[in-house]
Amino acid sequence: MSSLVLRGFRSLTPCRATAKRLPAMLENYLPVLLQIVIAGGFAGVTLLISVLLGKSARSNEVKDSAYECGMLPIGEAQPRFSVKFYIVAMLFVLFDIEVVFLYPWSVIYKDYLVVHGGAILGSMLGFVGILTVAFAYAWKKGALSWNK
Repeated sequence: MSSLVLRGFRSLTPCRATAKRLPAMLENYLPVLLQIVIAGGFAGVTLLISVLLGKSARSNEVKDSAYECGMLPIGEAQPRFSVKFYIVAMLFVLFDIEVVFLYPWSVIYKDYLVVHGGAILGSMLGFVGILTVAFAYAWKKGALSWNK
């Protein structure tokens, strides 16, 4: 009966080609596994040391109060900002993102000009023209002046 068990066990073992590939595959993933173990161990040891060696402070009203850069936390939690701040911020983001579109255009300009002619210049002049009209409109409305 023991010979039947051994024969059955031998038939379940992988073939020699698979057995040779398995250590090679483990060898490839060993640096990744080692890095995960070292990072996890470092995090765990750091937390353990901070708990064991750290001072446990007594809490009181002064230590439990909010620290606001040396200012006493008196008044409203959220100070009101002028709408002008938000308008200027939105205009900056708007024009900044649109200027980003100029970089890819300038990179391919020379190659595209040879193949397709002046169409690339006309389309970019239209784009910059729309930006100029939007900038002039924002300037005329006073969105860029801080005095108002």
